[in-house]
Amino acid sequence: MQVHKQFFGNLEDGRQADLITIENDFGVICKITNFGGIVTSWIVPDKKGKPVDIILGWDELENFIADTSFLGAIIGRYGNRIAKGIFSLDDVNYQLAINQPPNHLHGGNVGFNKVLWDYSIIDTPDQAGIELKYLSHHMEEGYPGNLNVDVTYLLNNEGELKIEYRATTDKKTHVNLTNHAYFNLNGCRESILKHRLRILADHYTPADATLIPTGEIVSVKNTSLDFTELTEIGSRIKNMNIGGYDHNYVLNKKQGVLEKIAEVIEPVSGLKMDVFTTEPGVQLYTATHFDGSMIGKNNIKYQKYHGFCLETQHFPDSPNKPQFPSTMLNPWETYSQTTIFKVSVNKN
Repeated sequence: MQVHKQFFGNLEDGRQADLITIENDFGVICKITNFGGIVTSWIVPDKKGKPVDIILGWDELENFIADTSFLGAIIGRYGNRIAKGIFSLDDVNYQLAINQPPNHLHGGNVGFNKVLWDYSIIDTPDQAGIELKYLSHHMEEGYPGNLNVDVTYLLNNEGELKIEYRATTDKKTHVNLTNHAYFNLNGCRESILKHRLRILADHYTPADATLIPTGEIVSVKNTSLDFTELTEIGSRIKNMNIGGYDHNYVLNKKQGVLEKIAEVIEPVSGLKMDVFTTEPGVQLYTATHFDGSMIGKNNIKYQKYHGFCLETQHFPDSPNKPQFPSTMLNPWETYSQTTIFKVSVNKN
């Protein structure tokens, strides 16, 4: 295992962001910056041994600073949407930033994807990575409580990128952390429509026109949302009335237990991604908003369906849906979740 840091750029206020490169013994390379905790690159040898970058993004800090699509970033305090940016705790209403009218999305105007994290490097014979720390102050983006957040990225020789999230608060609040990497297992050369996907979820949470859950939990059977068997992502995508997938799946697992919840196979590169998490849900998003105006690494124009996201999470709008798994964090508790993305050559 090897790990080293380098200068990545300066923020507008002059603070320096670094880029940490982690490489395992088999040529797998992950690059992570402490700006937003962003995974900027993940290079994996394909079935022919050719290096393939499976993460959408850029090689320059300024593009991530300007980005509004959350590419590769840590999302917080709350991943996904909260209806009208309002929730109540102990009869007190808290108004969050409305950054996707009429709702609050992914932590607000300056979420965890836009802050500079303190960090330390982890370097052992078996795994290497980076531990990121950030203090989100009381009422930052409207959230109560001083929230101490710790996120660790670890790469090992099995091709696993493990993300461990921890948080504590001094005042009752809501927390739902995730990572918003856009993956493309063919090296980002073309769309993800031929990728084959399986999600171990028999149910999902239907949503209204603004993508706020109705509160129901509904079967995916006999719908275009059914990925219980390996299915091409593009096979039924035209049936989706929002232009693609942006849906929360209710996973077939016990909350808090680390289990496999999804797999993705790309036929040309021969790469396979397995996803494991302790979370109760995962958001499938297929980059429906890309329109070719965003130019990423290697001057590739990111068109519609150029990437997919599997955002492990609690459900959208859980603070206002008491029937959903709770996202409330008390001062005497520790928030924790673990997600693993494992990439390998498909041997089937």
